[in-house]
Amino acid sequence: VQWEHSGATFGQQSWCWGLDHGDEVFYANIHTMDTRANDIFKEAATVPLPPDPEDAAVMSEKMFVKKPDCEQKDLEKEFFREEDKAAEHTLSNQYEEKIRPCIDLVDSLRALGIEKDLSLPAIAVIGDQSSGKSSVLEALSGVALPRGNGIVTRCPLELKLKRLPEGQAWQGKISYRNVTQELQDPSEVDRAIRHAQDVVAGPRGAISGQLISLEVQSPDVPDLTLIDLPGIARVAVGDQPKDIGDQIKMLLKRHIGCKETVNLVVVPCNVDIATTEALKMAQEVDPTGERTIGILTKPDLVDRGTEEAIVKILQNRVIPLKKGYMIVKCRGQQDIHNKLTLAAAIQQERAFFENHKHFRAIMKQGKATIPHLAEKLTNELVKHIIKTLPALESQIRDTLHATLQDLQRYNRGTPQTEAEKLFFLTDLIKLFNQDISQSTRGEEQLLGDEVRLFTKVRKEFCTWGVILLECAARAKKTVPSRVWKYEDQYRGREFPGFSNYKTFEDIIKEQIRELEEPAIQILNNVMRLVEEKFMELANRNFANFHNLSRIAKVKIEDIREKQAAEAERHIRAQFKMERIVYCQDDLYRGDLNTLKAENAALGKDLQSAVVVEMVSHTSAYFSGASKRLSNQIPLIILSCVLHDFGDNVQTSMLQLLQEKEKLNFLLEEDTEAAKTRNYFSQRVDRLTKACQYLRDFSLLSQTQNWQKCPPNSLAAHVLLGGSAAGLLD
Repeated sequence: VQWEHSGATFGQQSWCWGLDHGDEVFYANIHTMDTRANDIFKEAATVPLPPDPEDAAVMSEKMFVKKPDCEQKDLEKEFFREEDKAAEHTLSNQYEEKIRPCIDLVDSLRALGIEKDLSLPAIAVIGDQSSGKSSVLEALSGVALPRGNGIVTRCPLELKLKRLPEGQAWQGKISYRNVTQELQDPSEVDRAIRHAQDVVAGPRGAISGQLISLEVQSPDVPDLTLIDLPGIARVAVGDQPKDIGDQIKMLLKRHIGCKETVNLVVVPCNVDIATTEALKMAQEVDPTGERTIGILTKPDLVDRGTEEAIVKILQNRVIPLKKGYMIVKCRGQQDIHNKLTLAAAIQQERAFFENHKHFRAIMKQGKATIPHLAEKLTNELVKHIIKTLPALESQIRDTLHATLQDLQRYNRGTPQTEAEKLFFLTDLIKLFNQDISQSTRGEEQLLGDEVRLFTKVRKEFCTWGVILLECAARAKKTVPSRVWKYEDQYRGREFPGFSNYKTFEDIIKEQIRELEEPAIQILNNVMRLVEEKFMELANRNFANFHNLSRIAKVKIEDIREKQAAEAERHIRAQFKMERIVYCQDDLYRGDLNTLKAENAALGKDLQSAVVVEMVSHTSAYFSGASKRLSNQIPLIILSCVLHDFGDNVQTSMLQLLQEKEKLNFLLEEDTEAAKTRNYFSQRVDRLTKACQYLRDFSLLSQTQNWQKCPPNSLAAHVLLGGSAAGLLD
């Protein structure tokens, strides 16, 4: 008799006992035993306990030398069968209340298309070709899936399994693209999947990333949702693309790389696990093994003498995975030819592990057979859903908020009546003109890392100031050589030491002339900045109406040409005036006296005195001219390029309101904008529904007192690693 503490059960201490009775092991809870169970227990309890632990093995053999007769054994089996049915009924009811909503929530979100926006919790099944992946899914789902040589699964297949109460009929449904087909019999599944793959991926051997959804409802399936992915291929066969292997790997990584996905890696027992491509890929995206479950298949093909190596893998001693390994034996191709049913295959699998010398202990640990695998996968999926739910809810809300903002920019559909259209166009132009006005005044609203237009223009004016300083510095260096050149070429009757006014004028005019083209370049730079800003505002305000946007841009370009020409004319007129050498006496004397003091140390002989005098005069005059130009050129540009340009654009746009015969033309909506608005609208709809599903799920969990569980646990310890029975406890 083996005693095992099962933890708190319905608020009381519960002990489970296991009776090794002949070839079978019976388990029960003491508080559920009836008279027959007591009799069995008392019969076992009367056997003397071994006096010493070392004698336990011998005594264990002697305890059951006498086998119970067939009638007694049948009674025991019948008793435990009835107990199992009662427990299963209770388990099923409460299981439906606690676990099914978790899986249904994610299935509903996936059906909405939420995976277009973000990743959902899922179990993805991957494996090399001929790994037994299809057989495992067949055994779990109870339906025959496509089999054959080469790549059979050519699209991700969402396999939604829903358990029905006993006695209800099998139901099936396959969905892909905009097609939904009801299936009346399990035999229709194979053909339906093949047809769906031909539609989605094409009739040849190509693959596709589009999802095909198969829903199976039956009393014989677990509550579980899996995503079956194409088997890993290395060589293209027949009409398959030459890079089929790379395509499949990219598709697999897109699914298994998501941190929301639990990866179910199927590996046959008769190959070296360290060399399997599927496990390598899983390790690449999940190096710590936190999201990976290993499934070993084909245990009947293990070479004799290598069974211990398989046991070590199952004990997590070879390639450790946090979620561990399991082993199953499914139908082979010969079994299918022999028409072995899936139910019979499950019985054969159980018998195989019960009678296997090495794997019997693995089965007792709950790491073998399809039923144990189904329970583990359900628990793992629910745990994973609960774990990722808070982050998922936050992502959905953030995405919805961002999408609503995007939709606002495209949410201006065209009105129906002429009067409404005129008001609508007036509103559009009014908002555009407001943006233009705010930009020219340096008061526009900024988005993200945007910089104000006036800030950019001011930087150009700073560049103009630097140009003036550089010109003055160059003049100081070149004036002496120009003075000597004049003395050599043009000196007449003048005595040494007399400076020539003509020389002074020529030097000043040459300095002014050097600044004219840089000033025009500053004008062009500012004009480009302003035009870009106005074009951006036209795109932003008239994005949905391509005709209106195009006309606004044409007007901006036309006005730009006029304003650029006008501004250039004013600048050149300013420089024409600057070439008239004139300054008020008091202003000139003040600058001259200051500069003479600075230049006194340049020389002491008569010839150097002439140079010093000329440098002082030219610098004094250019100082005043530079001050005028440093302000006047920016003022001309601001007036013509910023303010007049903006005002003229606004006036020109308002004139469109007088052309009522062009209303329909101006408000003709861009088809691409309509598509974009429709996309954002659909996205908002599905995200809003997703939020509603999450609210409903939250209310359901509160109704069922899930919130009374310890922190970080929404249900009982099944959600943190326990069994379904533990959840009910």
